[in-house]
This record gives sequence, C-alpha cells and structure tokens, in this order.
Amino acid sequence: MMNTKNTRQPDQSPTQTVNVRNLLRHYDIRPIKRLGQNFLIDQHALRKIIQAANLQKDETILEVGAGLGSLTLLLAQSVKEVIAIEFDKRLIPALRAALQNSQNVRIIEADVLKLDIEELVNRSAYCVVANIPYYLTSALIRKLLEVQNRAERIVLTIQREVAERILAPIGKYGLLTLSVRMYGDPYIAGYIPASAFYPEPKVESAILSIQLQTSPRVHDELIPIVFKLAKAGFGQKRKQLRNSLSSGLRMNSEVVEEMLLSVGIDPKRRPQELSLEEWIALAEKIHQGSKAA
Repeated sequence: MMNTKNTRQPDQSPTQTVNVRNLLRHYDIRPIKRLGQNFLIDQHALRKIIQAANLQKDETILEVGAGLGSLTLLLAQSVKEVIAIEFDKRLIPALRAALQNSQNVRIIEADVLKLDIEELVNRSAYCVVANIPYYLTSALIRKLLEVQNRAERIVLTIQREVAERILAPIGKYGLLTLSVRMYGDPYIAGYIPASAFYPEPKVESAILSIQLQTSPRVHDELIPIVFKLAKAGFGQKRKQLRNSLSSGLRMNSEVVEEMLLSVGIDPKRRPQELSLEEWIALAEKIHQGSKAA
C-alpha cells in the first residue's frame, strides 16, 4: 500500500464515488493523450456499464485500464474480487487511495498485452469488464479471445464506430468482426456520450458485450488457418479474393481460384462479403490438402 504519512487524502463523497478531477489535481497528474486517458466521470454512464455486465456476487472480474478507479469501485461493491490492471505507474498511488477501503481489489501495475492472464486469474472462471483506451481495442480483444482459459463474458467500453463495426452485417465484415464472431455473440448494450469523460474524447463510446461460447465455432486445428486466410484477404480487402489471397498467401492465382470454386465461393467476391462459415470451409479445404500432401 502507498505510504500516506503526512499526506492528506483528497475527499471522497459519502456515496463512495471517485472524484477524478480532485485526484488528478491532488497527485498533479495530467492525462496523456497517446495512452488514451479519458477518465469516465459520469455516474449514470458507470451504472450503465455495471448493469450491462450483469454481475454476480461470487464472480472474479478482470478490469483493464483501471485508471483512477471510478469503475473499479463500483465493481468491487458488486463482486467477490476485482483484479484491476493499470499500465501508467503515475496513476497507481491515486488509484490505491481511491480504493483504500475496497479490500477485494488486487491492483496490478503492468501492460496487459504482456501478462499471462490465465496465471493472473489462477485458471479459474472470470469475466472482463473495462473502460479501455481506444488504441488498445483490437489487440486486447484478440488477446482475450485467444487465451485458453477465456472469460465467460467480456464487457468493454470502446469507440462507438469500432463497436458498430464488430456488429457489421456480412458485406461489411472486417478481421475484428470475424474474430469476435468466431468465439462469441456480440451486442451493443448502450451508448455513452463524450461528455461523460474527462477530458472529453472527440468521439462517442459504446458498451460492447460479448457472451463467449464454451468452445470456438471453429475446430482448434483450423483457427490459425482461418486467421491466416482472413489476414491475407483483409490485407487487401478492395481486391477480389482471387487476387488478395494469391498475394497474401503467395500462391498462384489459378490455384487460389480453383480452391475457392471447390468450396462454392466466387473468386470475384471480396473478403468482407464472406461469412464465417465460408472462411471455415476454405480453411478446411486447405487443411485437407495439407494432410493429403
């Protein structure tokens, strides 16, 4: 714990909320734009996240980007344990002060992308609830989905545009859309205006909820193949599949065309037009070919 000797703590309201502006001023902290530090200060917005998370008393919650503890404090009042990860060491003393009465919070100063999440949660059941920096969205979602011991559900406050892209219909798919649908069922549980944050971002946010499947919709042996194909396709998504896959996989275009036709996919289609099932069928075709070789 932080040494508080001769240090007057900033006042917190009797309703147990975190006064972000007071903490920033007291600890002489200036938000860093490149770290996406937009602190959620609106209590109504915070309650919307808690409601969307559908918390249970006996749960362990993994929170990424705890910041100054606004969401952490509410999580701690609702569940058994909160593991709060914060990358910026400047925020840790203020975060500890804000949570000094929450004995069920474990604060971890680390880069979440370098952490062993399974070890962190002791390989037990957990859920992820977080207001994350926008720049971290894609990398964090991929990490959370690809660990062996996945969360039961993931609730993230992210940029509205990205959340809506994840829920895009076939024809507007992207790599992140495909990744999320491979592992779970996403939906938008609500929207949060820029005015709910300090400092205000230039965009609105959305609460994205992902209910994860017990196992992925793709066999384990096919997952890396699907991702390899999708990365090749979406790497040049304006091109027809025949050309984007040929370039990305360094394969002869005639071979690629034949492979696509064999699973009923028009080589002239574009990657965003393929369903998850079609990507899986294509991966199975390649997997069968590699076993036969």
